[in-house]
Amino acid sequence: MHLRLRVFAEQLLVASNIFILFLLLFESKLVIPAWLQTIGRMHPLILHFPIVILLLAMLLEFFRFKPEYAENAFYRNFLQGLLLIGTLFAAVTVIMGLFLSREEGYEGATLNYHKWTGAGIFFFASIIYWVRNAGWYKSVTAKAGALLTVVALVLTGHFGAALTHGSNFIWEPISSKREVAEVPLDQAMVYAHVIRPILEQKCTSCHNPDKLKGELILTDPKSIMKGGKSGKLIVPGNPQMSLLLQRVHLPMEEKKHMPPSGKTQLTLQEISLLTLWVKQKADFNKKLTDLPVSDSLRVMAAAFLQPHSQQEAYDFPAADEDKVKSLNTDYRTILPLARESPALAVNIYNASAYHVKQLDELADIHKQVISLNLNKMPVKDADVKSIAKFENLRKLDLNFTDVSAAGLKELAGLKYLQNLTLSGTKLNLNDLKGLLPQLKSVKTVAVWDTKLSAADVLQLQQANKGMTIIGGFKDDGKNPLKLNPPQMRNASPIFAQTLVVDIQHPIKGVDVRFSMDGSEPDSIRSPLLDHKTVINSNTTIRAKAYKNGWYGSDMIVFDYYKSAYQPDSGTLLAPLNRVHQAEGVKTFFDHKLGVIGANNPAWANNWAGVRDNDMAFVSEFKKPVTLSSLGVRYMVEEDTGIFPPELVEIWGGTTRDNMKLLTKFKAPMPVKGERPSLQSVAGSFKPQQVSYIKIIAKPLSKIPVWHRNKDKRALLLVDEMFLN
Repeated sequence: MHLRLRVFAEQLLVASNIFILFLLLFESKLVIPAWLQTIGRMHPLILHFPIVILLLAMLLEFFRFKPEYAENAFYRNFLQGLLLIGTLFAAVTVIMGLFLSREEGYEGATLNYHKWTGAGIFFFASIIYWVRNAGWYKSVTAKAGALLTVVALVLTGHFGAALTHGSNFIWEPISSKREVAEVPLDQAMVYAHVIRPILEQKCTSCHNPDKLKGELILTDPKSIMKGGKSGKLIVPGNPQMSLLLQRVHLPMEEKKHMPPSGKTQLTLQEISLLTLWVKQKADFNKKLTDLPVSDSLRVMAAAFLQPHSQQEAYDFPAADEDKVKSLNTDYRTILPLARESPALAVNIYNASAYHVKQLDELADIHKQVISLNLNKMPVKDADVKSIAKFENLRKLDLNFTDVSAAGLKELAGLKYLQNLTLSGTKLNLNDLKGLLPQLKSVKTVAVWDTKLSAADVLQLQQANKGMTIIGGFKDDGKNPLKLNPPQMRNASPIFAQTLVVDIQHPIKGVDVRFSMDGSEPDSIRSPLLDHKTVINSNTTIRAKAYKNGWYGSDMIVFDYYKSAYQPDSGTLLAPLNRVHQAEGVKTFFDHKLGVIGANNPAWANNWAGVRDNDMAFVSEFKKPVTLSSLGVRYMVEEDTGIFPPELVEIWGGTTRDNMKLLTKFKAPMPVKGERPSLQSVAGSFKPQQVSYIKIIAKPLSKIPVWHRNKDKRALLLVDEMFLN
């Protein structure tokens, strides 16, 4: 190396030692600007260069005092230059790493080990460079220093890999294939034997005491309930509000999706287990057998724990995993029945979105589906032909569907069908007398809440000795149970002019009582819902179910919205949030209401959102309409920074270029600790004939000072607007 260049490099090495020592001493006070964060993020890009240079330099240093090399001038000069270059690049890598470590998500013991071993290598290599020509520096010292540096390089690399890929990165290919330890189902604990193994395999490599990513630890119940830097991880009883499930359901390309892209992802079965566990209040001490036999969490957990060898042997191959994944939608889930089993269970949700195409689209996995749940779907007799194509079906749930005995005869060809539930259907004794003998493989039939009496059930049982006919709960008043809340049967709570309120209860003989004045309905004074109640404006109905011999249900609140007009077209004037695009302008008038849990893709498609700019659009009516009000339905979730609109402006006119301000209004702001809710606010104005309207909804420009994100802009989420 040229002498002048070497002197400059040595001076740079001294300066680097001083600068790195300064950074280490005052690290806690460092505030890294954005441009330095960019430099810090180059740390993983260049760290391999000093590793290779230093390894090569230490290999040459190890043999430096051998007679054939000791007197070789080229060897000495090359080695000295190589060591100097490697040490300088190590300095650059350490500085970048210290900048990077100040970003969110880098905490814990592993980070400290990586930081100090990395800095130690740099300081140690610098010392070797300065003392290697001293008289006392002999062969033994050179070999010891070289070996120590190599060991430190390996350790630093290991800690770095643990930071980016998890503490079990090296052994994961082996350990991830290990079976979950078998445990008898009667001894199994829901958390210890089902939930904790899932977290250990997919989450704790980045969230443990040694690697505190997001200040979150997932290795013990206390830490799980404490949460991390982003807040509570779990809201017991409310999966939609639980950050754990929100992050899991984010799109893979989202930075906050968990587990991160490149890591082994949670399976649909594991996500369902976590969801059901949280829904049941995230109990850490409950045994599996404490749950009801038919409980969804118990059934899925038993399948998760039960070894494949104990499952029924199937003569069909497993379906393609990518194909199964592509067939999962917001309203259709497909899950493996058990670990390593090719059998699949299909559940279809949302009666208003149901269509027989949801069954026909499963042609590629007909052989693998052995369980099909169509509970409360508007299944018709014609649809049973599509059901009959699932040749290996073992279990079929047709509770509260519109099937008849004529359509159900199509099931006679299913030679493996064992369990059939027909509760809540319109079948009678004569229907089942003709149907059941044709279903030769069926072992169990559930017919409660049908037209059958107890005597009818007994008659069917005597005529079909090989079947178990389940007649359901006997209401004798001796063991009162609590009624579940009534259910809305209206196709949509949004209507144009008038609507007959349809709120029912699935159990016969139940009285549904209601109020519209904000009071809680009682069993005596509150009016009965008789399918004659008609509403013609925005209405909130509170309802409870009552029946003699039963405890009354919890109160449930239903919001109905009048929206007399729908625009024919619309155009956005400003972009929507990248995550909450929904269906653009169409979202505001599609009569699809969102629910709390906007980061879950199963619900996020109903929410349009903005943060950095106004929510602004123009809509057109092909024929002029007379408007006098506009309502906006929005989400409030103050803990995550979702606030009401700060201001809403309504403009209107007969031409696009000649609109005037009709009105503007504000929404009430939440207070600290307010529970998440769905709210609406409306603005009225003098009746105005318009062909065009322009809506501008401004997100809150400064979050209140009591919030952890104070002074930042809030996120505004809107799912529907109502024009009257």
